[in-house]
Amino acid sequence: MGEESLKRRKGEDRGREDRQSIQSHEPQTMNLQKQVGLISGISMIVGTIIGSGIFVSPKSVLANVEAVGPCLTIWAACGVLATLGALCFAELGTMITKSGGEYPYLMEAFGPIPAFLFSWTSLLVTKPSSFAIICLSFAEYASAPFYPGCDPPQAVIKCLAAAAIVVITIVNSLSVKLGSYLQNFLTAAKMIIVTIIIVSGIVLLAQGKTENFKDSFKDSKISVSSISLAFYNGLWAYDGWNQLNYITEELKNPYRTPAVPGSCCGKLLNFVIEHLKKAVCIEVILVYVAGREGHVLEILSYISVKRLTPAPAIIFYGAIAIIYIIPGDIDTLINYFSFAVWIFYGLTVLALIVMRFTRKELRRPIRIPIIIPVIVTLVAILLVLAPIISAPELAYLYCVLFILSGLIVYALFVHFKFSWTQKILKPITMHLQMLLEVVPEDEVTE
Repeated sequence: MGEESLKRRKGEDRGREDRQSIQSHEPQTMNLQKQVGLISGISMIVGTIIGSGIFVSPKSVLANVEAVGPCLTIWAACGVLATLGALCFAELGTMITKSGGEYPYLMEAFGPIPAFLFSWTSLLVTKPSSFAIICLSFAEYASAPFYPGCDPPQAVIKCLAAAAIVVITIVNSLSVKLGSYLQNFLTAAKMIIVTIIIVSGIVLLAQGKTENFKDSFKDSKISVSSISLAFYNGLWAYDGWNQLNYITEELKNPYRTPAVPGSCCGKLLNFVIEHLKKAVCIEVILVYVAGREGHVLEILSYISVKRLTPAPAIIFYGAIAIIYIIPGDIDTLINYFSFAVWIFYGLTVLALIVMRFTRKELRRPIRIPIIIPVIVTLVAILLVLAPIISAPELAYLYCVLFILSGLIVYALFVHFKFSWTQKILKPITMHLQMLLEVVPEDEVTE
């Protein structure tokens, strides 16, 4: 009996181990987890805002107004506008706790068409052009030491920018960890450079070198066009104040955390490097959210089976960014980006105003004075219309055509879902899925 009991006990133990092994290998679907806290949220916002803009925008703002006085005034105004916009997004983020930034707010207020146009514009205009601007900025500064006394040739800058795009795309497609290491390294380098600039400026002021502040408004060039373009460049440096709303579903406490932009951004500098790992994939969160509604190509919301990276979306952004750097330069792309992004910033803040009257039942843990979204909406309208009226350029026309072309795509592929469009998309999706070894996010196992 003793031996039989021992054998039976061993058999039960083996069975329990087998069941545990089977359970440990059961597929676990990939969902957005509530893991981002207050400090992580602050880190994400400031880490996104402190980017290439601070190294590129000052020169362009000054070139548009041609005097230090109006330049500093515009910088201050851009900071105020970004803060007001962040307050509007704080109310939206605590009222509608869905990821995707502007996308869910436009969906709730105006329906699927404006939301689709936002995702369409983000895919083809704002995200790739932002990527292109950052890489062109890097290329310009990296090549400058090799051409002392003159500007580097545009061909060199564009080739170096394209190489940077390819490297970043490959790194982030191959490994989330490797991508985060690269992000941390670049962030550390960026913070060191910014610190050097700030300290150098303080030292120069302490030494009494204030000649540039004397008659600071003299010989300034003030016009509707110059001020609008200066605002575009200044706001490019501040852009990123809305990034936390792209991952609202991952916030532990949405009421507390989206309120960060308007209050305690100064706390984060000691934590930037540690908490920026999630920021690598912020740009593709929109693809994930829009993919749930069927508003983007299905393949773009797929995830690599082996590497657990959103490889199709990353590769797509990289390819479009390379296309943008071929004809464009930094200033043109900033104008192009800003024109597009402020159309949807304005519409999103307008959605906040509209939902004050149409969605009164929604809980609003943060409720800002109505005058704030009204001001932001009016400024957005001015920023969009002023450059077109006073200094029209082909870049604005191309941008409008890209946005409006989304209506055709929406009608064919989303609204009517014609059978012939599905016959085209299914084999393309299948072949790309096999080539890239990717599957829908809910089929990925940990």
